[in-house]
Amino acid sequence: MTDLLAFLTEPWQLPFMQRAFAVSAVIGLVCGVIGVYVVLRGMAFIGDAVAHSAFPGVALAYAFEGNLLLGGATAGVTTAVLIAFVSQNRRLKEDTVIGVFFAFAFGLGIVLVSTRDSWTTDLSSFLFGQILAVSAGDVWTVAAIGSALVLAVLALGKELLAVSLDREAARAAGLPVLRLDVTLYVIVTATIVMSLEAVGNILVLALLITPAATARLLTERLWTMTLLASLIGAAGGVAGLYVSYHHNLAAGGSVVVVLTALFALTWCLSPRHGLLTKLLHRRPPLPRPHPATAPGDGGAGRSLQPLRR
Repeated sequence: MTDLLAFLTEPWQLPFMQRAFAVSAVIGLVCGVIGVYVVLRGMAFIGDAVAHSAFPGVALAYAFEGNLLLGGATAGVTTAVLIAFVSQNRRLKEDTVIGVFFAFAFGLGIVLVSTRDSWTTDLSSFLFGQILAVSAGDVWTVAAIGSALVLAVLALGKELLAVSLDREAARAAGLPVLRLDVTLYVIVTATIVMSLEAVGNILVLALLITPAATARLLTERLWTMTLLASLIGAAGGVAGLYVSYHHNLAAGGSVVVVLTALFALTWCLSPRHGLLTKLLHRRPPLPRPHPATAPGDGGAGRSLQPLRR
């Protein structure tokens, strides 16, 4: 019991771990809520595209010694709005448009980085994250932005759900589909940029998708899924930091590994959709009747061959 208590309380004695726990819980909660609509929309690729589209903005801001977070946000929002407008063309599927901008943004980021002779931790932190280096101000900033994003999503929950499930029906019902698309893209972008400094460009997608995907296996109800996704995101973030601290592993990567392990466990053991549940309730195949026996003859085995005279 004493060892368990020490295991749980020891990291909290360090100020930098306290801040890391706080910011990981907030980011996990916010990403879980926003990720529900990303998963229901089937637009997981947008998270990756926006995360990488923020990269050239960060690189450009670094080159001109500007604010990296502001540069990433500007590039991400610009890309998200362009994707929303271009994807309104029915000749192009949404994932196709996302792929075009994703490749362009990441290629542009590589070109911008290649113009610099040095590669410092200030820029690399936006690729891999520095959750253990966040300040108290960063925690409050993330909490404020995250609260605003969650409130915006909850206020537009029904409309965003309608557009996510059936865009054409939503358009026929008079909903402003383009405006809702832009709103959702901007919210996703803000969530990703908010999380970049802590978990990095590469790992933020897991926080946005994995908790919501895990919750999707457990429930069919939107609000229950939202609550579960937020709890899974926050708990996975905290648990990942415990793993990182006690085993001296990378913090951001540990968080993602823990979240993925929770997803795999749920995929196997989900009460309704889990692999184990399906295996236990699989019905044995019905015995096929013998080709020379008529079905329903009570097993009498009467021949189906024509009677000979």
